Amino acid sequence: MATLGPPSRRSAGRRRRWAAVVGVAALAVTGGGVMAPAAGAAATASVAVDFVTRCVPPPIAGIPPIEGTTTAQITVDNAAPAVGDTVTVTYKVVKPAASNPVDLPLPADIMTPTGKLTLAGAQTGSVTVTGPKRNAPVPGLGEFPAFEMTGTFVVTAPGEITLSPGDYNIHTSYLMELDTPCTVKSPPAPVSETIIATGGGGPVNERAITLGTASGKPGDRVTVTGTAFTPNADVTVAGWNGSAPTADKITSKAAASGGFTFRPKITDPSTVGIVAFEGASWDPAKGAGPAAYTLVGDVPPLSQRIDSLVKGGTLSMTQAGDAVQLSAVDFGVGGASTGALNTVTVKDFRGGPAGWSLTGRVTDFTGPGGATIGAGELSWTPACATKAGSPSTCAAGSQGTVGNAGATLASTPNAAFTGGEFTVDAGLSLDVPEFTAPGAYSGVLTLTLT
Repeated sequence: MATLGPPSRRSAGRRRRWAAVVGVAALAVTGGGVMAPAAGAAATASVAVDFVTRCVPPPIAGIPPIEGTTTAQITVDNAAPAVGDTVTVTYKVVKPAASNPVDLPLPADIMTPTGKLTLAGAQTGSVTVTGPKRNAPVPGLGEFPAFEMTGTFVVTAPGEITLSPGDYNIHTSYLMELDTPCTVKSPPAPVSETIIATGGGGPVNERAITLGTASGKPGDRVTVTGTAFTPNADVTVAGWNGSAPTADKITSKAAASGGFTFRPKITDPSTVGIVAFEGASWDPAKGAGPAAYTLVGDVPPLSQRIDSLVKGGTLSMTQAGDAVQLSAVDFGVGGASTGALNTVTVKDFRGGPAGWSLTGRVTDFTGPGGATIGAGELSWTPACATKAGSPSTCAAGSQGTVGNAGATLASTPNAAFTGGEFTVDAGLSLDVPEFTAPGAYSGVLTLTLT
């Protein structure tokens, strides 16, 4: 099949126009192909058919209408319905007449198709079909993907009813809101599906709706007019997403004549049509539609509140070891026996207003034969460091005697918001009298965190 030539063979001006509107839908169209049998030939089963299509790109594209071949197939959920039954039809465009004529790729889910199919034989008329806003990404110069549209109609007469694909439109929402209508060059197109309806005795659903406009911005109201509904019945008019009603609904009563005019507000971005129905939920036997409707323009943003929980923890401490060896001193000389406190790590993960205080107290140092060095002989030089980002800042205690009465090693103040992680150290010095009996001496330093 022939296609438009590559961009290098088009005018520079046309390339600039296309680069500015890469959201345009039917930009290039496949050429002629082998056509299906002439329209009106009866089909015994659903078949894919080819037909010449005339596509009109948006005026901003600067490209004249182009003729090409569309391949489509129609299927039904019931090929042998009775009069009064509702038949669901699917119009699948297997190969659109359109392709992307520019090097720029098009993203996924920007195309919304709508269309019609033609009924002939025992029952005549047209059926509106709509599809969801869903497509695979289209590479530069690549073919547009296949798409499906669905709709319903009520069988009103017994006999053979043929279904032929009809006109369709590709609406694109990318940088700009644009439409590319594609019409059957010589309608009707070849028959793709045939159903045989039987007499039946049930009532025929003659309910119908028409729309005041086929498109609107999110939040706009659309005028929906209904006829042949049950007099004074509750009727719901709702958006249609291609397979079910959306949350955009309005319910009121039909008039005594069975008619109504409602103006629902449509905001759901998945809306591709409008339906109306009696009762609490969609029922094709008591409803009408879908009538094609397209949302254009920016879709209003949605919002979601996201909650999280930060749980308060505890006040705790750990130490790098539980024994300190001070330096030795000589008998008859005495003096300072020195060393360093094992580092203490304080974690205040409470997240409240309270600060903390770390204090220490020491016992007398006992040695050989009951000899002792008094607790008051131990002194320290405290130091405290705060981990970056901690709400509180720790302060080291004063240099001086520890003793058995105790002293403050480090602390943080109370405040509106406190906490953090801290490391506490101290230099230790035990003043040993000069004639202290030789031997090993031990005392216990107890640290308390409050």
